[in-house]
Amino acid sequence: EVQLVESGGGLVQAGRSLTLACATSGFTFDDYGIGWFRQAPGKEREGVSCIYRKDSSTYYADPVKGRFTIWSDNAKNMMYLHMNSLKPEDTAVYYCAAIRGSSYYTASKCIYGMDSWGKGTQVTVSP
Repeated sequence: EVQLVESGGGLVQAGRSLTLACATSGFTFDDYGIGWFRQAPGKEREGVSCIYRKDSSTYYADPVKGRFTIWSDNAKNMMYLHMNSLKPEDTAVYYCAAIRGSSYYTASKCIYGMDSWGKGTQVTVSP
């Protein structure tokens, strides 16, 4: 069973940094696309950043390009999202998600759907 547990959220001031972590179990990183999504109050959930180790691809949504960095540690079954230069509009619940990959899969396809989700961690950025 795929399990995903997020941590690292909190309250930070605009311009500061924060690193989220996702502890995973039940699958092999190389076989799965994994990523971060977020949902702000009153808005739809959106893809933030994804990674697929099998083809070494990554995806970043336009609003976070150049500010956020995703990476995974296969040995620890962990995925991370380092967020720099945080803005109030980054305030949201951040979710870790995963989907089994295929020969046609690449990281950018994560925005079309994921199979498994964590419960989320709140990130609040104050002005």
